[in-house]
Amino acid sequence: MGRIIVTNNISLDGVMQAPGRPDEDTRGGFAHGGWSGPYNDDDKMRKMGEGMTRTSAMLFGRRTYEDFAAIWPHAPQPNPFTDRLNNTPKYVVSNTLQEPLPWMNSTLLAGDGVESVGKLRAEHDGGIAVLGSGVLVQSLFRAGLIDAFVLVIHPLVLGAGRKLFADDAFAKLELVDSTTTSKGVVIATYEPIR
Repeated sequence: MGRIIVTNNISLDGVMQAPGRPDEDTRGGFAHGGWSGPYNDDDKMRKMGEGMTRTSAMLFGRRTYEDFAAIWPHAPQPNPFTDRLNNTPKYVVSNTLQEPLPWMNSTLLAGDGVESVGKLRAEHDGGIAVLGSGVLVQSLFRAGLIDAFVLVIHPLVLGAGRKLFADDAFAKLELVDSTTTSKGVVIATYEPIR
């Protein structure tokens, strides 16, 4: 059985929207895109790289998949993440996309997302990384399909934006690993207490 591991950049107030670029996701008038960039350092990149080596597949919601597919196949080299992202099998939960998907090694999981991901998790060996994909993460969380959260917690409060956890979310989690970067980012791995 596979393990679904959610890895997301978040602010102290739980916002996950548009950490990478100003134009990444402006839904709701969000004006703070690109907020994680000033906190990047060697510590953060090393820890993220280590996490990628522990996964053998990736899982995306439609919106995050389309964003990544527009960037990573053409990302300049050298970049330690490009080859890994391009060559790893990718599964995409969507009822609007159609195959063939544009990014190499991508497979569409159509139909009921929770059911499709549950089947993938049961049949897959190894870690399945979920990056971004907030709507998908909230669905999988409610269904009890997430095995770990790697939260990259940045020392800032955004005050607005889409959050990782819905307002009605509840879970008890156990801290199983943590590190702090030179720029004050806490990378904490939590597993649900079941």
